[in-house]
Amino acid sequence: MHPNYDLPLYVPKITQEQIGLLERLCQACAVAGDESEVRQVILEQVKPYADEVKVDALGNVLVTRQGKSDHCPRVMMTAHMDEVGFMLVNEEEGGLYRFALVGGIDPRQLVGKPVLVGREHLPGVIGAKPIHLTDAEERKHTIPVDALRIDLGTEGSSKVKKGDWATFATRFAQIGPSLCAKALDDRLGVATLIELVKHAPANLDLLVAFTVQEEIGLRGARVAGYAFNPDLAIVVDSTPANDLPTRDGSENASYNTHLGAGPAIYLADRATFSDQRLVRHLVQAAETESIPYQFRQPGGGGTDAGAIHTQRAGIPSVSVSVPCRYIHTAAGIARLDDWNNTLRLLYAALLGFDASFINNPA
Repeated sequence: MHPNYDLPLYVPKITQEQIGLLERLCQACAVAGDESEVRQVILEQVKPYADEVKVDALGNVLVTRQGKSDHCPRVMMTAHMDEVGFMLVNEEEGGLYRFALVGGIDPRQLVGKPVLVGREHLPGVIGAKPIHLTDAEERKHTIPVDALRIDLGTEGSSKVKKGDWATFATRFAQIGPSLCAKALDDRLGVATLIELVKHAPANLDLLVAFTVQEEIGLRGARVAGYAFNPDLAIVVDSTPANDLPTRDGSENASYNTHLGAGPAIYLADRATFSDQRLVRHLVQAAETESIPYQFRQPGGGGTDAGAIHTQRAGIPSVSVSVPCRYIHTAAGIARLDDWNNTLRLLYAALLGFDASFINNPA
């Protein structure tokens, strides 16, 4: 029997302890394809609570916490460990390196950004021709990635090599009601699922996958979904909050989500139509517990659900995300209340799963 099963009812809440863990996760460098730094933090956190922990061939961390009965629903939850970033592809003189993008990054926001390179976190900067030396025609266009370089100084070549990963060097900060960091997509999800592993409800078998390579094609989730073969899946991610004012002051009708409006429940994205039973279940849980929520506007983008829901004979899936401004840039902004309410919603939803839900296809 797990230590928390005999304690008073767990009340999900983000405290300074969870914020400190999120800071550790965000400060780690884990570009898609090299997630080891985040993986080590996760393993340290979950091993004391798990019935089983595996690291699979791709590097996913697969955690199982068994319920108290023999016929518990098998509920899978995922959050991806990786972040967008860069890979060094060729060395030039003076510690300058050509690089390739890893994941979806807008080249317009790269010039002058500090980066960390390799396992030693060697500091560098993304450099380009200064504006003083450009002409009017050049200033009309985005500088292409092949014209940019990561500058590591004259000693750089002795400490890094082609194929090393690099990520933004942004430091974690709490700014009033907001959190600011690189890789909030999806370290917010990772920190949330670590908390749920520690306080898993006894009414289900909780199967948690911390996945690799989401940013370059949902690769880890595809493997994890097949391995777990769950009854259903909930993907926890971070989603764009395109809620800034319009240039002309008119209403912004193209937002995905709003900061401060609560967790975002997905209806549909580029890769998935969410299972409607799961959408209704989440809405009912939110309304019963008076938890604010919003629907992510259907459209582009996608989460690990896109790979999970087509595994084996099909896995009913839904995504829930913490809204975040400036995703896939050097610094994102999320609201602490949205994160806290996401944790509350997910825990309330887990408590509501039973065999009758799984066996009812309506």
